[in-house]
Amino acid sequence: MICRSPWTKFYDFKQKVRMLELAERLLPILRSGENVAAVSVTRVLRSAPHGVGTTMAVTQNGAIVGSISGGCVESDASMLGISVLHDGVARCARFGFDDAAGHAAGLACGGTVDVIAYAINEDHIALLGRAVEGQPVSLGIVTSGPERGKVLPNPELYAPNAVTLRKNILLPSGYAADAAEPGDLLVLSRSPRPRLIILGAGEHGAALCRLATAAGYAVTICDPWALLVTASRFPDADRLVVAFPDEYLSSLRDADVDARTAVCVLTHDERLDIPALRIALGMPVGFVGAMGARSTVARRARLLTAEGVSEADLGRLHSPLGLDLGGSSPEETALSILAEITAVRHGGTGLPLKSAPGPMHRFAAAVAVTLEAPAPRC
Repeated sequence: MICRSPWTKFYDFKQKVRMLELAERLLPILRSGENVAAVSVTRVLRSAPHGVGTTMAVTQNGAIVGSISGGCVESDASMLGISVLHDGVARCARFGFDDAAGHAAGLACGGTVDVIAYAINEDHIALLGRAVEGQPVSLGIVTSGPERGKVLPNPELYAPNAVTLRKNILLPSGYAADAAEPGDLLVLSRSPRPRLIILGAGEHGAALCRLATAAGYAVTICDPWALLVTASRFPDADRLVVAFPDEYLSSLRDADVDARTAVCVLTHDERLDIPALRIALGMPVGFVGAMGARSTVARRARLLTAEGVSEADLGRLHSPLGLDLGGSSPEETALSILAEITAVRHGGTGLPLKSAPGPMHRFAAAVAVTLEAPAPRC
């Protein structure tokens, strides 16, 4: 019987989770009967390549899946996981940069990470299977106390207010939450991939589809020209829609989009652009952008105003679309567009890291949520 400890704090570090992203690679291993140990980051101090929730795994055969530091501490972390596979006992460790340590594992960037190594086995196949299917899932890992290393498939059952936390913070963002106090719970969650809706099936749309898919987006291509909207032109797209862009956007419900959804208008035709943008700017999406020269942007703004689009909604429009990278090919243009979407989504500056202020591996500020948990009971 698992003791339900009074976990009291969760922190949303808004750093993409890796544990559940490894599900597709771990499932065949677990289904073959081989056990796996996972090593998850539970705390980051100063600069580090990845944030809380980042996870790697080690198999019984010694294979390493994933990474927690980009190479700095993987060897020692894998040994930690192998020890768990040998005796089933969860372990915690700290890795940091230490000149006195000499040959010891450490982070070259000068940061420190705390990790926990714990067992993953056939009991978790169903949960990982749901993650692979794209369903919203979460799991909790007890980070200290007598139940350290326990994996809870439904952490909301063990902390009464975690349901609200998971619904409002974890699943919408796809990020990790960490509780670093004794007896706390590390909650890992995964929601469906963020969406990118590309309106326009030209060469820029094809290039953007390829890059966005590689970056983890579920891409929809929409264009009224059936000859352009084909699987051969867009083999990476999740959905191909032959329709006028405004009609397709009008068919979407609020449940189909969220703050992680981006809409890019690449149609180069005012007859399509204006109706589509009028609808997109009124949707609860996180990014709306449109290609066009500055003269086109100015004319488009006047037409949208005449269509009744408010000044506030016009302020949401990213146009001209993309960051100034100096490229001109469809692929280079797509890169600049995806770079702007990424910067907006994660609150980046878009500046070169060389000239950007602050730590290079900066993560969003933590949001602490205090839970009024009941007294411990088993």
